[in-house]
Amino acid sequence: MDIKKEILDKVNVWLSPLFDNQTQEAVKEMMTSSPKELEDSFYKNLEFGTGGMRGIMGPGTNRINKYTLGKATQGLSNYLKKVFTGEETKVAIAYDCRNNSDTLAKVVADVFSANGIKVFLFTDLRPTPELSFAVRHLSCHAGIVLTASHNPPEYNGYKVYWQDGGQLVPPQDGEIISIIEALEYDQINFNANENLIEYIDNDIDKAFLGASLGAATFNTPQEAKDALKVVFTPLHGTSVKLIPDLLEDAGYSNVHIVNEQAVPDGNFPTVKSPNPEEPEALSMAIELANQTDADIVVGTDPDSDRLGVAVRNSQGIMTLLNGNQTMMLMTHFLLEEWKKQGKLTGNQFIGSTIVSTPMLMELATDYGVQCKVGLTGFKWIAKMIVDFPELQFIGGGEESFGYMVGDFVRDKDAVTSTLLLCEMAAQAKANASSLYQELLKLYTKYGFYKEYLISLTKKGMDGAQEIKQMMIDLRESPLKEINGERVVMVEDYQASTAKNMFTGEEEALTLPKSNVLIYYLEDGTKICARPSGTEPKIKFYFSVNDTLDKVENAREVETILDHKIRNIIEEMNLI
Repeated sequence: MDIKKEILDKVNVWLSPLFDNQTQEAVKEMMTSSPKELEDSFYKNLEFGTGGMRGIMGPGTNRINKYTLGKATQGLSNYLKKVFTGEETKVAIAYDCRNNSDTLAKVVADVFSANGIKVFLFTDLRPTPELSFAVRHLSCHAGIVLTASHNPPEYNGYKVYWQDGGQLVPPQDGEIISIIEALEYDQINFNANENLIEYIDNDIDKAFLGASLGAATFNTPQEAKDALKVVFTPLHGTSVKLIPDLLEDAGYSNVHIVNEQAVPDGNFPTVKSPNPEEPEALSMAIELANQTDADIVVGTDPDSDRLGVAVRNSQGIMTLLNGNQTMMLMTHFLLEEWKKQGKLTGNQFIGSTIVSTPMLMELATDYGVQCKVGLTGFKWIAKMIVDFPELQFIGGGEESFGYMVGDFVRDKDAVTSTLLLCEMAAQAKANASSLYQELLKLYTKYGFYKEYLISLTKKGMDGAQEIKQMMIDLRESPLKEINGERVVMVEDYQASTAKNMFTGEEEALTLPKSNVLIYYLEDGTKICARPSGTEPKIKFYFSVNDTLDKVENAREVETILDHKIRNIIEEMNLI
């Protein structure tokens, strides 16, 4: 195949002595044996998305390697020194179980230290929420975690946190990206100053676990804790470093760990994908739950910021909850606890995102708190805490299996959320109920909301163009009717407009621009389309709802809602 000149120009730079021999040889190998891979490795620069910079490991400008991460770190170093002139600038660095995460973390530490920046580097893998905690605990100006979350084994990534403990948001992200893009590779300083690198571990663990205990324990009687049977799997990831200790400290002794998945391993040998959104990922844990008659299953992704949950349904069968259901249960529990303690004064808020369940708004209204909704990604929920200092943050989540309890961590936190779920399950069981029954009660009170997600994978340069065209088509030829229901409103977050499809009137959206489209139908159905910011995918989110008069009719109503979702998907030609 013919390779474009602009790609060959980039390739030639990577064949210069500026790059090590191993890198040069790998590039030469692609030139002769894998020209398509060469093109994909160099056709663009790796970009920051909703969860930082994430990509396949290997040589090239569109890959995760010491040079692309070195360039990002050099740019961030330049920015930190510019913004915090005259201060001793400090950063914290953590990494997960992925292949090369430890060596890449050291490269990042070397570049920071070479630029005169103090580095706190974890001695071993740690969960992402602990890094967010460490940034504020150590009074750092920024933080980095090396992780690709739930992506396949060939991926790695680079998340940047600011001094509030949250991920980068505007304007810092744009300013830093501009500096990074203006750099040449020969401007990266890899010459470490080891005197500026301090290794951290147990002291931060103790502080983080103490904060988690304080945020997620609610006077559950010890006999209720003893009666709860828990199955936990870290899916070969970092949470095994903290969650077993946290549950033990909280008084939960009846915990079964999936031994085959307990050892950190970046190859994730027992799962197709270490993604708790995928039912297959928790299959071994559910099997163990059936053997041990467990009440609840919790599985976390490799960097332990997201969690999948399974509970027993009305027939006693282990059933997976989706992220919206878990979020609703946790938020309701927190609101109820705050209410019992007399802490709801009207100056509190919960947080969510535009692609998550509208049911959360109903919950907030009932408890007299605000529900603030941001763009997809927990960085926007963390930003809410900064933007509204006059309000207390109770908790918040998004549909992609992430939740944040309180504000001591400023990112989704599967460690603390796991303990919170155990508290909820233990109390429910002690009251002759279950998390599943509690969810059905919420549906009878606020309406039965059912959500569903379709992710279409479109890899490489051609896939990126296909995703782009799909969004163009949805904008230029908007759907007017779906499944017999008229479209009443279309929100376009890229154009910052909300258009009434009956009158043609438009209102301005106040959230930052983002490549997201949301359709609202006459019957309350909500359909959202957005390209992923971290994976080669376009995602479609569906939310439908109906009334549920009593718990006993839940299966019948759910069948109706499932049928409605299926019809919508077929009509939109997404299967």
